[in-house]
Amino acid sequence: MPLDRVIHLAKMTGAAGSEGHLLALLPGLRARGVDARLWMLVEPGNPVQAYVDRMQARGVPVERIVIRRHLDPGLGRRLIAHLRQARPDLVHTHLIHADLYGIPAARRAGVRGVISSRHNDDRFRRWLPFRVLSRWLWRQVDAGIAISEAIRRFTIAVEGVSPDKIHTVHYGLDPAGVQAPPDACTRLRAELGLPPGTLLAGSVCRLIAQKGLDQALEAFGQVAPEFPAAHYVIAGDGPLRGALEAQAARLKLADRVHFLGWRADAPAVLAALDVLLAPSRWEGFGLVFLEAMALGVAVIGTRVSAIPEVVADGETGWLVPPDDPVAIAGALRAALSDPDERRHRGEAGRARLESHFTVDAMVERTLAIYRGVLGG
Repeated sequence: MPLDRVIHLAKMTGAAGSEGHLLALLPGLRARGVDARLWMLVEPGNPVQAYVDRMQARGVPVERIVIRRHLDPGLGRRLIAHLRQARPDLVHTHLIHADLYGIPAARRAGVRGVISSRHNDDRFRRWLPFRVLSRWLWRQVDAGIAISEAIRRFTIAVEGVSPDKIHTVHYGLDPAGVQAPPDACTRLRAELGLPPGTLLAGSVCRLIAQKGLDQALEAFGQVAPEFPAAHYVIAGDGPLRGALEAQAARLKLADRVHFLGWRADAPAVLAALDVLLAPSRWEGFGLVFLEAMALGVAVIGTRVSAIPEVVADGETGWLVPPDDPVAIAGALRAALSDPDERRHRGEAGRARLESHFTVDAMVERTLAIYRGVLGG
């Protein structure tokens, strides 16, 4: 059967990994003749305009639908009406709110195919109520996409989906789309009042427990006396910012740890780093790893979830156990003390991105799943 229109449904409050993924996937689908559209569930007062502008600039039609609260009884009816009017061939949902409201609505609206993506191995999905809910939703889905093999295994084990129903499609990234000014290194150091050439480790992420930044601070505190000129920058915001700032002060690192807040120029921050420090406790994929690889920045990550599928330990970065500040400090020590090794691993990361994580491969694999669902 022909494939014409696909509606992607996702709740959005900002721009993180799954949102960045859609910025690559949907234009790629449209370039192949698919009328891919984005329907965003947005909270009252938060239209996420900057993200809408970026998506529309790529030629993707966007519609916003207000979700008033986590449990919004009227949302399902509104979605059914919208879908009956739009008449898509497929609905593709992303994240829990879109699954909960979009999957049943698509079925009631008579949509021919329903796809659901899993972007993370969130711990809440292990809770019994969510496991029961997930099993009910998967019975209404034609096929699933996991963004890593680790997420696929997690979804099979925890949510009970049949192994033949869910497929792994890694994120893809066009390195040409990750742009940073040529003077990014000197510019960030000047902004922080640091001399050129200052060693910078850094994290670019939301400030939440998942990202393990409390462990990163402990590790930096261990190596700071050995590298008195090194500094640590944290770009991003979130509910743990106050606690992390207080931790840095307790460790007597307040003058060497710089909280930049949310940055619109995240690639410029990444490009200025000597090493990316990302000691996540779990991670569905970690688009920031691909962005760092695109810029030739070596990575320190953890041996959890999908990260070993992305970062090649000993080749493109250093992988350590989670929640182990001593091991993180050891990797930091190795990275900060050897500029040639940092450069070598950064270059290897760029090569790995170009061979393993292309946008074309991501789009073609997604299209193959769509066509399999529609039988053509």
